[in-house]
Amino acid sequence: MTRLLPGILAMAIIVVASNILVQRLLGQWLTWGAITYPLAFLVTDVMNRVYGAATARKVVYAGFATGVLCSLIGTQITGEFGPLVTLRIAIASGTAFLAAQLVDIAVFDRIRGGRWWSAPLVSSLAGSALDTVLFFTIAFSSWLTVLHPSEDVSWANAVLPLLGTGPEAPLWMSLALADWLVKLSLAVIALAPFRVITKRILPDTA
Repeated sequence: MTRLLPGILAMAIIVVASNILVQRLLGQWLTWGAITYPLAFLVTDVMNRVYGAATARKVVYAGFATGVLCSLIGTQITGEFGPLVTLRIAIASGTAFLAAQLVDIAVFDRIRGGRWWSAPLVSSLAGSALDTVLFFTIAFSSWLTVLHPSEDVSWANAVLPLLGTGPEAPLWMSLALADWLVKLSLAVIALAPFRVITKRILPDTA
């Protein structure tokens, strides 16, 4: 339990903070939650490097449980346009988080013997891509209205230039692309703290 506690606490803080900050816009295409959420991959990768895949999965499950609790609370809070968390967003958030983090762990574990940066970078990129595709498709795509037919997602399917300048596409695709670009950037930036933390815990790490 001692080895799990720091990872569980860090993951819970990130999940809770992201669920709060996702309500606050950052420019036209992002929310502040897009900045904090990718740090979950850093926590997972550190736990994987230091304690192994089994321990990392336990931390992810704790984060998933925290996310579910946040979603349940969010469904009971009414904002300007209805509940802060709808059924589709709750399903999308939970599915994307769990699938992406488990893929991150599997990819990391497969290539953990390479250069110190290869496993955290490649696994985070793979997990981030899956997370973005699953979340935005499930939450906002008109293809999946069957999940919650009464929920109006027409605003997310309004056809606009991609990120304001590209080819025309549903708005949710611009939101997804902006989110993914942030995740890519943070996957690279997170290599520095990953190295510092793992070298401090495992001084003999190459």
